[in-house]
Formats: sequence, C-alpha cells, structure tokens
Amino acid sequence: MASEIYVTTMVATGGREGECVSPDRTCRFPLSVPVEMGGSGGGGTNPEQLFSAGYASCFLGALGLAARRKHVSLPDDTKVSATVHLHTQDKGYGISVDLAVDIPSMHTEQAQTLAALAHSICPYSRALTSGAPVSVNVVRPD
Repeated sequence: MASEIYVTTMVATGGREGECVSPDRTCRFPLSVPVEMGGSGGGGTNPEQLFSAGYASCFLGALGLAARRKHVSLPDDTKVSATVHLHTQDKGYGISVDLAVDIPSMHTEQAQTLAALAHSICPYSRALTSGAPVSVNVVRPD
C-alpha cells in the first residue's frame, strides 16, 4: 500500500477571474483570463500556467532523482520547460503537454535516458499517462 507523504489544498473562488488561495494563506494567486481565450489578460495567472509551473518543477525534481539513481550529477543550470496546450475535445476541454529537458554539457543519449526515467518517476507524468484517482464531492453546509 502507498504511504502518503504530503497533502496540500488550494481553494479557488471567482472562476477564471477570481483567485486561488491556500487555507493557511501562504500561497495566493490572482486569476485572469488570457487574451487568447477572450479575456483581458489581466495581471493574474491562469490554471494552465499553474499546471505548467507545477509540472516543470516536479519533473525537474524527478530528473534529479533519476540522475542520483544513475550515479550522475545534473549541472546547476539544468532546466525543464512544460508547455501546456488547452484544446477542445468531444466532451469539453483537454490538455496536452510538451516537456523540454535542457541538461547542458550532457550527451544527448544520456540526457534522454535520464528524461525517460524521470518521466516514469514524476507524479505529474504518471497521473497524465496512467490516470490518477480523482474523487469529486459536493460540500454543503447543513
């Protein structure tokens, strides 16, 4: 059985023109609709940018773990970019992601091996490729 090691929550209000706030208020993001989606572009972020940031940073962490497992060091200037695409689908909307892994001074074959191992380790990658359990519960004060 899996052992839970961390739990976090963000609460969204106001839709795409609202905000996301952690219950302890240490993390807060104003939201705005991108111009490409008919919005003002405002000063806030959007769910796709937040997902992209989470995926890129998580994948970079998984890349570090993959490097340790292979007994190699990642250069300090290693970067991961996650480009999230929002698109329409038959039943609504979907996302796809392009990951770009930049490991300076490492041979392409070795970098590709680490990236493939990181993809098998990263929780975001695993959720997208194999499906993550999601429960949807309506909360109503009684």
